[in-house]
Amino acid sequence: MGRTPRRTSRKRSKLAGRAIAASAALILGGGGMVAVNVYANAGEGPDSPSTTTRSGEQGGGQGMGMATISCPDVGTRLSDVPDGARENVDRRLAELDTQITAAYEKFADARTTEQAQAVLGPLEEKRRPTIEGIGSSIDQAGGQPPQGIDGMAPCTMRADDSAGQQPPQAGDGGQQPPQDGGEQPPGDGAEQPPGQQNGNGPEAGDFVDINSVQPNVNRPGKKRGASRGSFTTKCGTNENGKFNPDNVIAAPGVSNGAHHMHDYVGNQATDAFSSDDDLANGDTTCRNQGDKSTYYWPVLRLQNGEDENDAGADGGGKDQNVGQIQTPSSVTLKFAGNPTSKVVAMPRFLRIITGDAKSLTNGDANANASWSCTGFEDRQLKDKYPICPEGSQVVRTFNFQSCWDGQNTDSANHRTHVAFADARSGACPQGFKAIPQLVQRIVYDVPPGPGFAVDSFPEQLHKPITDHGDFINVFDQRLMNRMAKCINSGQRCK
Repeated sequence: MGRTPRRTSRKRSKLAGRAIAASAALILGGGGMVAVNVYANAGEGPDSPSTTTRSGEQGGGQGMGMATISCPDVGTRLSDVPDGARENVDRRLAELDTQITAAYEKFADARTTEQAQAVLGPLEEKRRPTIEGIGSSIDQAGGQPPQGIDGMAPCTMRADDSAGQQPPQAGDGGQQPPQDGGEQPPGDGAEQPPGQQNGNGPEAGDFVDINSVQPNVNRPGKKRGASRGSFTTKCGTNENGKFNPDNVIAAPGVSNGAHHMHDYVGNQATDAFSSDDDLANGDTTCRNQGDKSTYYWPVLRLQNGEDENDAGADGGGKDQNVGQIQTPSSVTLKFAGNPTSKVVAMPRFLRIITGDAKSLTNGDANANASWSCTGFEDRQLKDKYPICPEGSQVVRTFNFQSCWDGQNTDSANHRTHVAFADARSGACPQGFKAIPQLVQRIVYDVPPGPGFAVDSFPEQLHKPITDHGDFINVFDQRLMNRMAKCINSGQRCK
C-alpha cells in the first residue's frame, strides 16, 4: 500500500466558515430533519448514488433498518500471546480488519436485505482461516489459544439505533421525530441501503445540544497520601501536518492498520514500522526535548463537501473517511497524580490505548470517549457529539489509564498491563501501581452545529463513542523521574 503524504496545515477562510455556520443554523432551526453527512465527497449532492439506487431511481422493495456489519473482535480475547507468535498474530489481526473493511464496501452498496446478508457468508469464509492461523501461531509458540476463538468467524448485521433521527433542537432532550410538515430526509419512504443514507455516518441522532445536558462530572476526593501535583508538556497541535493511517501499537508492521487517519504530536518518527530505537532517536515537536513520546488520535473532519488531499488514499477516502481535516486550536497534555497514593515513574516505551475504536460493534466496555464544549466541561458526552453554542468550541478529552501492573510495557490485547483507578475511591486495583495519568484535551474551532465527525473504521459509522487516544512513553528517564517527584510533591511543573 502507498503511504499517505504529509499534509500542510491550513486554515478555513472566514467566508467558508460563515457559509458552513449558516447551513448549520438552518439545520438546527428548520424544525425538520436534514441528514448530517450531506456530502460523501466534494461535488456530491443530494441526488448522488448515496441516496438513490444505481439506476438513479429512489429505491423500492423492502425497507431496511440494518446499518453495519458486526464481527467478534478477536484481539480483545488475546490475553497471552508468546513473543514468538506476536508478529504473525498482529499481522493476522490486521487482516481481519481489512476483510471487514472490504466486506463493508459491498454491504453499504446493497439495496435489499438479501443483498446485504449475502456479504456475510464470504466474509466468514475469509475470517475462518485467518482466525485459525492466529490460534495455530499461539499454539506453535507454546501458548494457549483462547477458548472458543474458532467460533468467532461468523459476523452479523446490526442496526444503527440513531439512524433517521432529527437533529436535536436547543433545549430539547436530544432526539425527536420529524415534525409534521417539516423537511423529510433525502429518500424518506424509499428503501435505504444498509450503510448510512449519506456516506457512512454520522447521523443526526449522534448529536446533542450541550445546553440540554446536565452536569455529570464527578471526581473522587483527594485523600491523605494523594499525589496532588501535575506536569504539563507542550508539543503543539500538529501544525506541521504529520498524519498516517497506521497504528504502531495495535498493528505494528502493517501499513494502514488503523483504516483511519491519525493526528500526531510529539515523536515525528512514528509510523507502523517504528521500533523502540527509532522512537528513541526520533525528533519531537515537544518544547522539552526530553519528551520524545508519541501522542496520537483520530483526526476530526469537517463534513462540508470539500475533499482533503487524502480523498483517494488509505485511511481517507478509500476507507470512507471524507472531509477537511481540522487542525486543533489547542492541545493540552497534562500528567496528573492519584487521589489516594503517590505515583511511580512510567517505564520507558510503555504503551497505552484508551477508548475503543470498535466500540459501536464491541459495546462500551472499553469505550472512553469524552466530548464537550468550552465553557461546559462539567458536562461530558460518551456516545454523542456536542452541538456547541456560538463562541464555544468542541473539546475531546482523553483520561488515560493511570495504573500499571509493574512489569509489562504492553500486553497481548494492549489493555491488561494497565488499568483505570476506581471511579469512586481513586485507588488502583490490587497488584497495580499508580503512575502519572495522561490527560489529553484537544479543542477545535468548528462551525456550530452537526457538521463534523471523527475518523473511524468504515463499519463503525463515525460514531462518537469510537473515539480513542494512543500514547507511547519516550520520556528521558531523568525527566520522567522528575515528573513523578513533581507530582508527588504537589507542584505544578512544565
